[in-house]
Amino acid sequence: MSLYHLKIRLLSDTTFGRGDGVAGLIDSEVEHDRDGFPYLRGRTLKGLLSEECDNLIAILPAGNIRDRWQKVACAVFGSPGSSLNTMASIHVGDAMLPKDLRQAVAYQIHQENKLTKTEVLDALTTIRRQTAIQLDGTPDKGSLRSFRVVMRQLDYTSDLIFESEKAEIEDVLIEKNEMLSLLAVGALSLRYLGSGRNRGRGHVQCRLFNNTENDVTAELSNFFGTVKEVSV
Repeated sequence: MSLYHLKIRLLSDTTFGRGDGVAGLIDSEVEHDRDGFPYLRGRTLKGLLSEECDNLIAILPAGNIRDRWQKVACAVFGSPGSSLNTMASIHVGDAMLPKDLRQAVAYQIHQENKLTKTEVLDALTTIRRQTAIQLDGTPDKGSLRSFRVVMRQLDYTSDLIFESEKAEIEDVLIEKNEMLSLLAVGALSLRYLGSGRNRGRGHVQCRLFNNTENDVTAELSNFFGTVKEVSV
């Protein structure tokens, strides 16, 4: 088992949507924990990374190279209806704010009673409103919506846990460096996340770090697009 970290910096206000709102306040609330800290679920992040990797593999030359990296993607993220032999090699943890910050604030909430969950959430987020505009420039009646956003320039970290150093897909041995390389280019490609990512919100920068806190994104991404004829 080995540990890596995906570090995400919010370059714009972002909504980690949870699919509901707060009656009388906002139409779209952000996902947050019991202490008011917004976070992005690991399952959602894994899906976004998988989508980016699939898009990158699709533009590789058809043939051995593309086939190889499709197998690498299956090894990393698993495949629909996975069996024990085709399960994902990686566990993607929730993307959270720094642990020491969360622990310090949790102490103030639960031990000192100096802060509340609502105060923490309000300190890290703000509420935005938008409405549709008709052709004559007037607001479209009934289209006003409000949503909470996580403020830009915050740094999030998700733990990436590899259960094994190698994987076997369709009698092909997939090595760890190949899986890490795919994750590295997927991280570089992931530029938007959260609700409203197709409307300018959720602009992010992602980097891959090893367990000694070294940025290995550029180094690992160089392996992507090559092919190794290794089979068992």
